[in-house]
Amino acid sequence: MDYTRRDFGKLALAGVPAAALLERSLVVSLLGAERPNSVINGVHIGTITYSYRSMPDQSAQAVLKYVVDSGISAIELMNGPAESFAGGPAAQRGRGGRRGRPQTPDEQAAQRGAADHLKNWRLSVSMDKYRALRKMYTDAGVTIYAGKCLTPSMSDEEFEYVFNVAEALGCTHTTLELTDDVAQLKRIGAFAEKHKIYAAYHTHTQGSMTAFDQAFAASKANLANVDLGHYVAGGNVGGSTLQFLEKFHDRIASFRLKDRTTPEHGAKNLPWGTGDTPLKQILQLVKKNKWTMPAAIEIEYDVPPGSDAVKEVARCLQYCRDALA
Repeated sequence: MDYTRRDFGKLALAGVPAAALLERSLVVSLLGAERPNSVINGVHIGTITYSYRSMPDQSAQAVLKYVVDSGISAIELMNGPAESFAGGPAAQRGRGGRRGRPQTPDEQAAQRGAADHLKNWRLSVSMDKYRALRKMYTDAGVTIYAGKCLTPSMSDEEFEYVFNVAEALGCTHTTLELTDDVAQLKRIGAFAEKHKIYAAYHTHTQGSMTAFDQAFAASKANLANVDLGHYVAGGNVGGSTLQFLEKFHDRIASFRLKDRTTPEHGAKNLPWGTGDTPLKQILQLVKKNKWTMPAAIEIEYDVPPGSDAVKEVARCLQYCRDALA
C-alpha cells in the first residue's frame, strides 16, 4: 500500500493525552517563559539532542530547557534522554576494556547482560511514559519531529518498540544510520509502512547523489536524513548539496546542518559561516521552494571558551534568521 507524506504526517502527529503528572518545577518555569518559534519565513529549523552532549545534565527535562533557551521549537530526540525519562536502565558503557584494551570474558558477559536487560525493558515499558514526555515538550512549545534509536541488528520485537515510541512521541519519522544491506532496507521499510512512520537514513561522509538509491528503491517509506555538512566534507560526490536538495527534496524527511570544509581544506568542523558548506544558499533554496522538512542545527565544532552548547545553538539559529531575512 502506498502512503503520501501527508498521510504519514496526519497519523504520526495524532495527539494522545498524557498519563501522568509532570515535574511541577520544570513545567512552571517553562510555561512562564516565552514559547520558542524557530520557523523562519516558512523554513522549519530544529536541532538534535547531540548538539547538547557537552552540557552537564542529559535528562529529557534538561534537554528541553536547553532547546527552549536556544530558541528552538523542534527536535530530533535521541534515545538516551527519552528512555531515561521512561525509566529505562542506565546507558551501556563503551565496548572496549579499560584504557582501550580488549574486554575480558567477564566484561563481555556483563555487556551482554546489560543489552539483554535493556531489550527486556524495552519490550515491557508502557507507551504512556512516552506520551507524557511528548506532552511535556509540547506544553513548552517544542515538537519532537523525529526519534533516533533504531538499528538494523534489532529484533522484530524491538522494531515494534521503536516505531511505537516514535508514534507516542508524535514523530513523523525515526532516524538511523544508512546501511547498504538491501534485505534490511526492505525489512525496515516494511515496518515503516506498517506503522506509517517514515524510516529516515542518516549519512556521514558517504553521502552522495547515489548514496540513498538502494534505500529509496526498497520502500516508499524509506527517506533521507542527509547531513549536508558531512556531504561537503565527503567531497560533494556526484553533485552539490543544492543539487541533492533539488533532486531528492520529496524523499527527505529532515536534514542536518553544520559547517564543514571540503577534503581539500581538511574536512574540518567549523563555526557557522567559516567553512565550505553553503548554508545560506541551502536555507534560501528551502525557503524559495516552500519545502517544510526540518533542518536540524547540529553542533560538532568545538564550543569556544566562555560559551556553551545552548549559546552556540542560539548563535546558529541567528545565522539562519539572518540568512532567511
